Amino acid sequence: MGSGRFGKFGGRYVPDTLFSALVELESVYKKIYRTKPFRSELNSLLRDYVGRPTPLFLAKNISKELGIRLYLKREDLCHTGAHKINNALGQVLLAKKINKQRIIAETGAGQHGVATATACALMGLQCVIYMGEEDVQRQSLNVYRMKLLGATVVPVTSGSRTLKDATTEAIRDWLENVENSHYIIGSVVGPHPYPTIVRDFQSIIGIEARRQILKLEQRLPDYVVACVGGGSNAMGIFYPFRDDMDVKLVAVEAAGNGVDSGQHSAALFAGSPGVLHGSMSYLLQDSDGQIKVAHSISAGLDYPGVGPELSFMKDSGRIILEAVTDSEALSGCHWATRSEGILPALETSHAFSALKKISFSKNDLVILNVSGRGDKDINTIINHDI
Repeated sequence: MGSGRFGKFGGRYVPDTLFSALVELESVYKKIYRTKPFRSELNSLLRDYVGRPTPLFLAKNISKELGIRLYLKREDLCHTGAHKINNALGQVLLAKKINKQRIIAETGAGQHGVATATACALMGLQCVIYMGEEDVQRQSLNVYRMKLLGATVVPVTSGSRTLKDATTEAIRDWLENVENSHYIIGSVVGPHPYPTIVRDFQSIIGIEARRQILKLEQRLPDYVVACVGGGSNAMGIFYPFRDDMDVKLVAVEAAGNGVDSGQHSAALFAGSPGVLHGSMSYLLQDSDGQIKVAHSISAGLDYPGVGPELSFMKDSGRIILEAVTDSEALSGCHWATRSEGILPALETSHAFSALKKISFSKNDLVILNVSGRGDKDINTIINHDI
């Protein structure tokens, strides 16, 4: 698993109590992740419960419009409606191996919360979800789904009342209840070993996509495109292509009201290195190191940081950055829906909109990761269309 460092990024900046829990988690993960019984149980669940492999769909109408061959990796077709279930199931299985009967999670858009609540219902574990009060309001459907699944949803009223604050409260709970609780982080953020664990569980996306595109086109893509908040769907599809240097990896961040406005979530685009939630990465912060309030129309991208491995990939030049505003993301949502009959989540809508910003060559082969479906965002879309 390594040192938990990606260049200067990553690390384990936590109190002693959590340090011991993280060391235990790393040890258990190293021992069982690649063992046949664990892989067999997880793979069976991914196949029979989640519905993997998800399709790689040729979007013929957008392809024709842009003069490329665009394939969509359909994570929106996973059980619960997004890629988050891949990681939630894996971590719940880990939690059972270390005899933790209570699961804590944070959520923004609600998809990680729903996935975690789903996995806990399946495995018979107690589930507590922390969610910013603003996100509780704009993602009310997912809040009800979590409660229906038996989870306790705790609205967080501090700070910006969004994902950063939900994460802070979840970590505080974990600190107080570390003996019987396991914290399932939903993205490739947080202290080591979480960025690696989440990336590994989500890499099934890129493993499948790589295999599928070779079968369909007999070659690798020219571009792989994914939206980035914390970065779990992006690292999930990027990682299996990381050593294929002819494959351009495009990370699309939320520009909110515009990067120059200061009201955005583009940590890679406009942030600087710092420590948040236990690791070093690119963050939105002021000159005193105080974390700035992030903004995005998408609850899942509304976070002032990004994973340490993506931070390293930025500095090493391995990823190309794009930033998409709220209004552009809404346009991307309408465009994808009307062109292909696929309603993407507002997170994924940022990636669709970015397709119009990238300078493709004729007949370029492109994969876009559809990280989730847009049912959860209907109220937000309606409110902004009025």
